[in-house]
Amino acid sequence: MKTLRLAGVATLLLTILALCAHAQEKPLASTEKAYQAGDVSPVGKEPMVVSLNPKAPPMTVVEFDAARKIYFERCAGCHGVLRKGATGKPLTTDKTIPNGTEYLKVFIKYGSPGGMPNWGTSGELTDEQVDLMARYVQHEPPTPPEWGMKEMMASLKVNVAPDKRPTRKMNNLDLGNLFSVTLRDAGQIALIDGASKKIVKIINTGYAVHISRMSSSGRYLYVIGRDARINLIDLWMEEPSTVAEIKVGLEARSVETSKFKGYEDKLAIAGSYWPPQFVIMDGDTLKPIRIESTRGTTVGTQEYHPEPRVAAIVASHYNPEFIVNAKETGKILVVSYKDLKNLKVTTINAAQFLHDGGMDSTGRYFMTAANASNKIAVVDTKEDKLTALIDVGKVPHPGRGANFVHPKFGPVWATSDLGDDGISLIGTDPIKHKDQAWKVVETLKGQGGGSLFIKTHPKSTNLWVDTPLNPDAKVSQSIAVFDIKHLENGFEVLPIGDWSGIKDDGARRIVQPEFNKAGDEVWFSVWSAKDKASALVIVDDKTRKLKAVIKDPQLITPTGKFNVNNTQHDVY
Repeated sequence: MKTLRLAGVATLLLTILALCAHAQEKPLASTEKAYQAGDVSPVGKEPMVVSLNPKAPPMTVVEFDAARKIYFERCAGCHGVLRKGATGKPLTTDKTIPNGTEYLKVFIKYGSPGGMPNWGTSGELTDEQVDLMARYVQHEPPTPPEWGMKEMMASLKVNVAPDKRPTRKMNNLDLGNLFSVTLRDAGQIALIDGASKKIVKIINTGYAVHISRMSSSGRYLYVIGRDARINLIDLWMEEPSTVAEIKVGLEARSVETSKFKGYEDKLAIAGSYWPPQFVIMDGDTLKPIRIESTRGTTVGTQEYHPEPRVAAIVASHYNPEFIVNAKETGKILVVSYKDLKNLKVTTINAAQFLHDGGMDSTGRYFMTAANASNKIAVVDTKEDKLTALIDVGKVPHPGRGANFVHPKFGPVWATSDLGDDGISLIGTDPIKHKDQAWKVVETLKGQGGGSLFIKTHPKSTNLWVDTPLNPDAKVSQSIAVFDIKHLENGFEVLPIGDWSGIKDDGARRIVQPEFNKAGDEVWFSVWSAKDKASALVIVDDKTRKLKAVIKDPQLITPTGKFNVNNTQHDVY
């Protein structure tokens, strides 16, 4: 019996060693695991076409459906909807069936040094669920439905026709200092007046609004949920309200509007995670005009990828064009909206796993993170060319980044990282500071990994860096702030979570610094679970002292905050 037990232990150790050999070269930090694998994909709630593999171990319909739910809650973010691989390794049946159920159970339960979370030993999954998932990934992945023109038109609602809307602003709101605040788990946004700090209105939206974007004129607010629902909100109405809405897919992240002279407010664009595509719409009704797939080959290896999710989209100020990130293929698509019948798309090869980004201070250069490639790509939106690919820290996640003038190196754009404590400062002036342009001129050391957003303002001398996904509560519940004129002094830590006055056992993660219109206040979300108290904390940018706290039972899981003026004019 003792020999059998020893043999069993030896087998387990050999299996784990084998798993390590199959792992990625670099391990993922726990903060990155949380970011990549911790969110629920709305796709998992949709009916799917199921193809069972006869070579796979048996599963009942009930078991298969339960495993499908777990997969979209835990795994799709890394491995992709079709399991072709994204940030994580492919889990296609040609790889999973030869490994067998016992091998896969160990892999799922114990994880790997390459970044596979230890779902079993962490307590996230029971042994029964581990066995369920080991069998599930040996079956062909269920295929979500496509979402084309027919489905989009069926979901389109124009609540107030353009000719029935106001011809002038009908309220007394200071729209430039209005904030659109994501109430993530409530499926809502809160419009908050920047001066009074009062909630103007709560508006129902899609689930977990990812971003809010302003039309060029500042009249229309576009918000998109992770369930791909877009709300078009008219801020000129006596009471700002949704005037149109549409679902552009099953899962999405990005929306943007046309900004080039002569096209202001005329068009909108949204990109989907599933199906992998983007759609160009009428700006004032959301009526879809043209849908384009992003499926294609990856940069470098030029292998076909069926699921290149659309991440960040920005509007060019130099041409009538949208700049679209196709995440998995690593391609940046420059989409001209000058002639939608004869659509011109310029494809720029960058690096895989493109995610978020923003413009440099001139509005000419698009700075975007290829996060799992640990690079920042720079695109000249005037010439529609790749300017540089820059190596930075581990898993950069800049939001839109931060522009400021470095006391030594001139204009820079900054990004923080999910995977380490680095903050990369990249030179952005190819004329007066040519030697520093498109290089990391300095790397600051922040509080730690787990950063999602970095922010400053043209009128500020402070650089604010959050760390909401850091596993240390003291770090995730505070903010780091640097003096731009004296970066060598390091950062000061402000206890935003404590300042909120929230005393319950909520997570109190501090996320996404956002400036007001004047650039003298910084707003922070104190983000706890849906059943816990959350808040917004406002800090005086000059003194770094607490200025106000907004508490309200309606502020459920506040995360992103978008000041109308700053969003409209790309101020960051």
